[in-house]
Amino acid sequence: MSKASMNQTAQQEGFWEKQFQLKENNTSVRTEVIAGITTFMTMAYILFVNPSILSETGMPFEAVMIATGASAIVATLLMAFLANYPFALAPGMGLNAYFTYSVVFGMGYTWQTALGAVFISGIVFIILSVTGIREMIIDAVPATLKSAIGAGIGLFIAFIGLQNGGLVQPDAATIISIGNLTEPSVLLACLGILITGVLLARKVNGAILWGILATAVIGIPMGVTPMPEGIVRFPSFSTWAPVFGKLDIKGALSLGLVEVVFAFLFVDLFDTIGTLIGVSQQGGFLDKDGRLPRANKALLADSIGTVVGSIFGTPTVTTYVESASGVAVGGRTGLTAVVTAGCFFLALFFSPIIAIVPSAATAPALIVVGSMMVRSVLDIKWSEMDEAIPAFIAMIAMPFTYSIATGIALGFIVYPVIKVLSGKGKDVHWLTYVLAVLFVLRFIYLG
Repeated sequence: MSKASMNQTAQQEGFWEKQFQLKENNTSVRTEVIAGITTFMTMAYILFVNPSILSETGMPFEAVMIATGASAIVATLLMAFLANYPFALAPGMGLNAYFTYSVVFGMGYTWQTALGAVFISGIVFIILSVTGIREMIIDAVPATLKSAIGAGIGLFIAFIGLQNGGLVQPDAATIISIGNLTEPSVLLACLGILITGVLLARKVNGAILWGILATAVIGIPMGVTPMPEGIVRFPSFSTWAPVFGKLDIKGALSLGLVEVVFAFLFVDLFDTIGTLIGVSQQGGFLDKDGRLPRANKALLADSIGTVVGSIFGTPTVTTYVESASGVAVGGRTGLTAVVTAGCFFLALFFSPIIAIVPSAATAPALIVVGSMMVRSVLDIKWSEMDEAIPAFIAMIAMPFTYSIATGIALGFIVYPVIKVLSGKGKDVHWLTYVLAVLFVLRFIYLG
């Protein structure tokens, strides 16, 4: 390498160091790049899943794909530069299904009006973030529930991975059962778990990313990974135009949509809080008091992302639990998020290549990351039943109800009730009581 090239490299590393405090966070540019790519690989599916769901409402598939990528880029960069955390954001799974099947199909609203409701909920998110109310909620989460949320998200991620890999399947008699292990895609997922597990056990840098790539390549002769139909496909604004800026805010202000706005607000609020706590627990970002530094900035990035996403043409943008995969390989700063955003940008041009990575190749990463996150159960005081039972309910409810928010809600309800009845009500933060009542009302009125 020439002296000029070395000087240029040093200057670039100096810029990233100054911007993201890499040494202070015990990381490096190389580690952050690998972490960012790993996070992207585990959540790239949203580029294709989100459009496939929203296209059922009449929204053009390719337009929504561009909106999905663009909103992920903007929101993830906001997280990087506002909060300096390795968290990636994109339109939320579950929220897009609620948008399509409940609001548009179930209630009969147009997708334009539904986007307007998302916009309004985003404005409310921003107000709650700026005033510090969302950060207060994070601080009010009991330490035992924080550990349970981390473990519960780990179980939830692993369950998603098992589904995506075909290792579990629906069953009329037992709800779920083991998948068909003779199918090539299921065999590939099993092989991917072994490959990733061995790489991690041998402490190979970027083990999860290499596991995804190796599994995808092995899937080619197995007929699971298809050959790309092309290499480059340039996005255009004319393709994006049918959904960009088409939200109907005036229509969303009608009284009938109050429930819809509240539902978007509620799910995103507690999904984000759960993800931030769970992934931060794994990455060691919480301080000695169990608080997340710069939480208000992280929540603000999430809030602005929702508003921007609704303008771009997609439902609620939220912090992705798949960020745990990047944290697992060493991602510690906003540089990881910058790399992930860069990958989303490139994906808009190289979508034919990204599209060939099968779910059987990314599923092992989710399963392995889930196993890493479950270790936070060690921090739960299992010998104290007033701590253990609420923690267990919150943790186990996440995969069983397929909802992080529901797991948090049940934990918040059970925790103060058991504390009060066991004579320890004074140990509970006043905001925890308020949230418990709100969660009860949520189940009564929203189901």
